[in-house]
Amino acid sequence: MPQPAEAEGVPAELVGPLERGLSVLRAIASGPEVRHRPGDLARTTGLARSTVDRVATTLVRLGVLRAEGRDLLLAPRAAELGNAYLSSCGLPGLLGPHAAALADALDESVSLAVPDRDGVRFLTQSTRHRAMAISFRPGGLLPAERCAPGALFAAHWDAGDHERWRARRAEDPLDTAFPSVPPRPTAPPDEVEAEFLDRVRKARESGVAVDDQLIEPGLLSVALPVRAPDGSVVCAVSVVSHTSRHTAGSLTERALPPLRSAVAAMESALSALSTRGAAPGAAAGATSGTSPGEAPGVMPSAAGAPPGVAPGAMPPAAPGASPGPGPAPEITPAPAGAGLKEELGSGFLQSLARGLDVLRAFGGVRGPVRLSELARLTGLPRATARRSLITLRHLGYVREEPGGFVVLPRVLELGYARLSGLSLPEIATPHLVALVLRVHESASVAVLDGDDIRYVARVAGTRIMHIDITVGTRLPAYATSMGRVLLGDLAEADRAERLGRITPEALTPHTVTTHEGLDEVVAATAARGYGWVEQELEEGLRSLAVAVTDGSGRAVAAVNVALHAGRATPEESLAALLPPLRETAGLISADLAAVARFSRVATG
Repeated sequence: MPQPAEAEGVPAELVGPLERGLSVLRAIASGPEVRHRPGDLARTTGLARSTVDRVATTLVRLGVLRAEGRDLLLAPRAAELGNAYLSSCGLPGLLGPHAAALADALDESVSLAVPDRDGVRFLTQSTRHRAMAISFRPGGLLPAERCAPGALFAAHWDAGDHERWRARRAEDPLDTAFPSVPPRPTAPPDEVEAEFLDRVRKARESGVAVDDQLIEPGLLSVALPVRAPDGSVVCAVSVVSHTSRHTAGSLTERALPPLRSAVAAMESALSALSTRGAAPGAAAGATSGTSPGEAPGVMPSAAGAPPGVAPGAMPPAAPGASPGPGPAPEITPAPAGAGLKEELGSGFLQSLARGLDVLRAFGGVRGPVRLSELARLTGLPRATARRSLITLRHLGYVREEPGGFVVLPRVLELGYARLSGLSLPEIATPHLVALVLRVHESASVAVLDGDDIRYVARVAGTRIMHIDITVGTRLPAYATSMGRVLLGDLAEADRAERLGRITPEALTPHTVTTHEGLDEVVAATAARGYGWVEQELEEGLRSLAVAVTDGSGRAVAAVNVALHAGRATPEESLAALLPPLRETAGLISADLAAVARFSRVATG
């Protein structure tokens, strides 16, 4: 096994700004606090305050961090760094469906995990909806000695791996560096090691590992390794339950036969992929040898899309307006080229931006990637890409193999676990705040819920008289701009079925109340690319909406601006509000696509 970065000397070609930038990003991602002040980050990282300020400025402009006053927070698009690993290794898309089928068959949670140094990094989990929920966030890290997959992976450790594990245990006996687990009860180190090595021996002999409340009281799991065609362990699959439903013995007895069948199916999938020339799980982890997955996407409420309509007279097209927001754009944070450097000067760390470009580029290729290909994908000179790779290898984020470079699961420590738990309201609200400050009117996000829309995020306007609607409010979709956007995005047959069962009521004298009229305005909304409702829901209320889309371009929500109709003419409202509204929808869609690519995002 290659020596880890920590054991190597500092390379002469190390890119200092990239190393320091990732140090700041790790500090923000790893601590329990969500908000961080630059001064605190300087103390945590040991960097000069001026250096932290330049790093923060760069990461904010790249969309990796978000600034709220003096606080710095992870931004959703930082998930792209973890997505690069998940896409490159291909395991979520290839093996995730088998894990989900196993979870359905057993009615228990099932997870996939890979080795990450002397820890276990979770990739995906198919959970059960119970009051006593069991869930590990994708990207979460556990100590190897406190979970079933850890014993399976440690069965392949060499002497150096064991020494590094002992050194970590000596430095952090209570596991405080692992926020996903509660602190370990104090126990003699020799006892902890003996117990772990005994479980490793049993796992090596039987090929099965059991966790009997090692992570925390009440939690049980049984795990098996998943092997590549060359016999190397690519990942482990675990069935997770609770002592209220099983003992360790009964869970093993119940789960092991279907678990073995699921592993066989997973290994067949890896073998089939290998025969097609791909390198299965190349970047899975330390015990692997050397297919971008489909995004699970947004949870509940599939719905609409582009946009609105008006009662009576159609509003004029906005000057220079395009037909609609369309699919979420491919997420590429601000370019690392001369534009931002020229704008910000020494405040922008171009070599940090370029290094992150190299890291993200791994997501465009499955398996090992050669330097020339990474240079092509990023548009960087080979020498620049090479220096970034040297730095990333030194920090433990990539490994060099005969076929090229592979990105490693350690990349997931750069905020992925926290970001994978974001909900749609959490993603959307900062953008709604910015929109309201810009247009001074109320803004909301809603999803289609049956024949209604349900508000999931809301920011009130800054005017004395503003629209007063709260999160959770339900309104009939047919009479709202967001509802018509979402109805308009449905497949033609689904739209016809949905509209056919709705009986429109006259909420105001302006409400469209015939099925023919409703069909027409929803079709016009879809064709036009925005929703417009003029006093149909309530006298004096005007609303303009566009779609929020996922990575595939499907509308999963809508965002609107609502205002009093007497404030401006329809033409003036459309010209003033549609461009910033579309811009906001694009930003929310881009953030949502980044977070939802390999994680399910709750609509709230």
